[in-house]
Amino acid sequence: MRCVIQRVSHASVDVAGETVGKIDGGFLVLLGAEDGDTEADAKYCADKIAGLRVFEDENDRMNLSLRDVGGKVLLVSQFTLLADARHGRRPDFIKAAKPDVAEPLCETVKAMLEAHGLTVETGRFRTHMAVSLLNDGPVTILLDSRRTF
Repeated sequence: MRCVIQRVSHASVDVAGETVGKIDGGFLVLLGAEDGDTEADAKYCADKIAGLRVFEDENDRMNLSLRDVGGKVLLVSQFTLLADARHGRRPDFIKAAKPDVAEPLCETVKAMLEAHGLTVETGRFRTHMAVSLLNDGPVTILLDSRRTF
């Protein structure tokens, strides 16, 4: 699984003009499931997201997690994170998990984040989504459960 984790002051996702997910502060997580991903990949990502210490403490050091600051998660599935654009001009999405595999894995990540005590809002799987955010910092973290970067 691949994640782009952005520390945000606020973020929302709209589908067909309707707001389906919204948070006031925490992480916007763009999540892409890769062919061959399992529950272990979901657990790796959920544990990392819940435990990332990228919020400032009283000494202005990034030392606090989402739980420490009462932050929330807006989790948005995004298969394009698995794009391979190394050749030609049209990205190849062959590594992205098929929707019938990816959707349950995204739901698993959501459930695992909630098990960490976090509030999680989501986008809507397999729809065109308009995502709005105010990146705080900016702080953006890339995460890959296969540890390729």
